[in-house]
Amino acid sequence: MNTATAVEVTLGSKILRIETGLLAQQAAGAVTVRLGDTILFSAVTAADKPREGIDYFPLQVEYREKYYAAGKFPGGFFKREARPSEKEVLTARFTDRPIRPLFQKGFINEVQINNMLLSADGENDADILSIVGASASLTLSELPFHGPIGAVRIGRVDGQWIINPTNEERRRSDLNLIYAGNRDVPVMIEGEAREIKEADLLAAMKVAHEACRKLIDAQLDLRRQLGRPDKKVIDAQPDLTLLQAALDIAEQDLCATLNLPGKHERLTRVKEIRESLKAKLLESHPEMKDEQFRAMFDELEIRLVRQNVLRHQRRIGGRGFDEIRPLAGSVGLMPRVHGSALFSRGETQALGTITLGSQSDSQTLDVITGGPEGKTEKTFMVHYNFPPYSVGEVGRLGSTNRREQGHGALAERSLEQVMPPDYPYTVRMVSDIMGSNGSSSMASVCVGTLALMDAGVPITKPVAGISIGLFTDERQTVLVTDINGEEDHCGDMDFKVAGTRDGITGFQVDLKIHGLPWDLATQAFEQARQARLRILDFMATIIAAPRDHMSPYAPRVTVVKINPEKIGELIGPGGKNIRRITDLTGAQIDIDDDGTVHIFSNDQASMDMAVREVSLITAEAEEGVIYNGTVTGIKEFGAFVEIIPGKDGLVHISELADFRVRSVEDVCKIGDQMWVKCIGIDDRGRVKLSRKAAMQEKGLSDQKE
Repeated sequence: MNTATAVEVTLGSKILRIETGLLAQQAAGAVTVRLGDTILFSAVTAADKPREGIDYFPLQVEYREKYYAAGKFPGGFFKREARPSEKEVLTARFTDRPIRPLFQKGFINEVQINNMLLSADGENDADILSIVGASASLTLSELPFHGPIGAVRIGRVDGQWIINPTNEERRRSDLNLIYAGNRDVPVMIEGEAREIKEADLLAAMKVAHEACRKLIDAQLDLRRQLGRPDKKVIDAQPDLTLLQAALDIAEQDLCATLNLPGKHERLTRVKEIRESLKAKLLESHPEMKDEQFRAMFDELEIRLVRQNVLRHQRRIGGRGFDEIRPLAGSVGLMPRVHGSALFSRGETQALGTITLGSQSDSQTLDVITGGPEGKTEKTFMVHYNFPPYSVGEVGRLGSTNRREQGHGALAERSLEQVMPPDYPYTVRMVSDIMGSNGSSSMASVCVGTLALMDAGVPITKPVAGISIGLFTDERQTVLVTDINGEEDHCGDMDFKVAGTRDGITGFQVDLKIHGLPWDLATQAFEQARQARLRILDFMATIIAAPRDHMSPYAPRVTVVKINPEKIGELIGPGGKNIRRITDLTGAQIDIDDDGTVHIFSNDQASMDMAVREVSLITAEAEEGVIYNGTVTGIKEFGAFVEIIPGKDGLVHISELADFRVRSVEDVCKIGDQMWVKCIGIDDRGRVKLSRKAAMQEKGLSDQKE
């Protein structure tokens, strides 16, 4: 019988438990991580031999949420989980990012990490447990992993830091920081905030770091309890013979080429050098294989880019270290869309478009316990598309990949913080990347701001984003602003920060090194702030504030408040009433549980008619008001008159006229129109009407109408 071994860590007021030995005995490493009644399972497996002919580390990280974890059935015909949701994809991405750079350099065996949600309590999100579980599984395995690492989420409620806040606490928090770190320094951050100051975010990171140290110690303790010695991972030293030969031949020409400012001119010249170098190397190294040359040339480019920056203080294209590439932009490009903008930073160009819709256009979050902070739908969404032509290539157009989903989510988080509260529209922003040479996600933030303002969406403040890069060696470090694609590939960091003039709204930091020293994190935040302010100054020259009008093609909305008890009457049996109004007017009507009715229409006449119809159905009879009603029933004691749709009142025979009425039919019949005055409403809601009083007040002759 299998027995479990476990460790526990106290994080604030919560206990996190890591356990192994019960599940997945044949995996290289397997654990469960528990917080409250939320339990995540993580297993790691690896191939025995390296995968030949590749230029990357073949790590696959998966995260899946099982519906049984919350006692639910999956939706759909087949009643089983299908393709991963957006949340599952994003969780897998931020699990991958802090772990990937910590594997032994040169290790190219296939590695797979499978993380799965087994139990969900609806209060503690399993996404942060995914990083802890992956690190713990790798730590228990014998794979060459420079770990372990810790990971926590930090929130701030009423000025107090909270470690791993519950969904309820996250709803009240002004910060959502996902932090991963090794024993000494951070290795990844991601999240969003309500214009948090750089100093406050750094303080939150340090709170998170202390918690991570506890998690690291616990993972090492768990390995030791299993009788396994601490791992010692030493990076393999590559054979530099071919690289040195290439440096002797092409270093001078390639260094000069890397200073060319234009991407296509530079790439064309690099291609020429590459072909010439290959021919020369084959003369002296006839045994060289294509894959060997490809890997060597990639390392050659990386080395020379880094050498130019660190030794010669020269960036690609000759820019200063804190210099932003040329900016350009415009708004109102497409006449029929609800808002549009174009933003360029160097050769990175993003086209942003806005579509405004009704509440029924909101996105239902198909996740087992709701979305972030327990949300079940969202009314603001950003979609990012990266077509092959953006980098001048031919490629396959398929479904949205993980990178596109991740970049869209980062832009969405950054912009969502300035969306107006209780905005009646569903808003979709699409960023189509027209050209890419570095940090198109931050360009999406900028173009999104411009497009939202062009559409007349009353955002509270403009938002801009920028990426800071890093080059390091054993002697020095250099931070560079606005990295291009080659600097991203050759450098050590992609430090993305978005925000307003007053604070940070979104951030994502990825590292290729084993951690970011705290002083460099502080400098990077400040360098990003300065660059962000310059970009915001430029954006203000294009459009300084949201337009005070909307596109004529955008739907208009009128908000009507009704008594929540009237919702059933407005909808009608089987939706009869609401269908009648929408068919009659062409308007779209959304009803909230609190009695808020949103009426959407592109036509003012249609809007006015829909508002009138809704008001008639949901109106309450008022004492002293005169109505032009319709006789719906005749009794010996009086007539029933419908004064508003669905609402009848009784005109007693004594109130039909100012003379004695022998028979109700002497005054009216079913279907007649009749002026009546409401003379009372009893405690059961029954309405008393008077034709006599209405006729007198209107000065009409008391004759049968």
